[in-house]
Amino acid sequence: MSSKASEISQPNNALRTATVYTILFAVSFVHLLNDSMQSVVAALLPVFHDSLNLTYAQVGWITFTLYMTSSVIQPVIGMFSDKRPTPWMLPIGMLCSMVGMAGLAFAPNYIFLLIAVMFVGFGSAVFHPEGSRVVYMAAGNRRGFAQSIYQVGGNFGQALAPLMTIFIFIPLGQRGAVWGMLLAALAIAVLFKVVPWYSSQLVARGEIAAIKKKSGVVANVANPLGRKVIALALTILLLVVFARSWYGAAISSFYQLIVSP
Repeated sequence: MSSKASEISQPNNALRTATVYTILFAVSFVHLLNDSMQSVVAALLPVFHDSLNLTYAQVGWITFTLYMTSSVIQPVIGMFSDKRPTPWMLPIGMLCSMVGMAGLAFAPNYIFLLIAVMFVGFGSAVFHPEGSRVVYMAAGNRRGFAQSIYQVGGNFGQALAPLMTIFIFIPLGQRGAVWGMLLAALAIAVLFKVVPWYSSQLVARGEIAAIKKKSGVVANVANPLGRKVIALALTILLLVVFARSWYGAAISSFYQLIVSP
């Protein structure tokens, strides 16, 4: 029994300790592209305000629609992903974002614009849970570092919004959102390299779990924290993130409208 346990633990330990940097940086780069596409919506708000004669209330509903579809429904997709991990959801999500980018570029009215924003948000909501799972698998024993790299990609993508406004949307206007389709296409191309690795990891980890179950080597790890402590910690974290996102979204949505001539 001990020899079987050691044979099983060797591939399992390899999966847990080895950091796959190529996959890690690839997913971080896709995170950059994904959040860049979300930033396109915020960067285009002054353009939409003028080209479609929108009110501030309508601009606010655009931002609300983006965040509702990109963030609030993420837990639902995450629950589904936990039960049935689906690697091909990654490029499908980016395809939704591409459709949304095309819609932003050619939206003739406000309703069509909201639908396009929903596609962009849904693509982001699909990417983030699955992307986090890939980062977790690629992290090995450097989970903190891996999560930081993943977040840096997204934050850098958000930081590109002012540059896109200066060099793309001021000269080209609403049609400049077509460039966002190139970001989505590049993300899909990168994900076609990530998806096979992700699929192989799911298969390998599933086979290891099955072998452990058959051999009787199943470790029951007790949670050292109680449910109340975990619930309190998650509630505090949720409130902090909510507050930070609230004023961040307000500033990014309306400050550029106030200071624009």
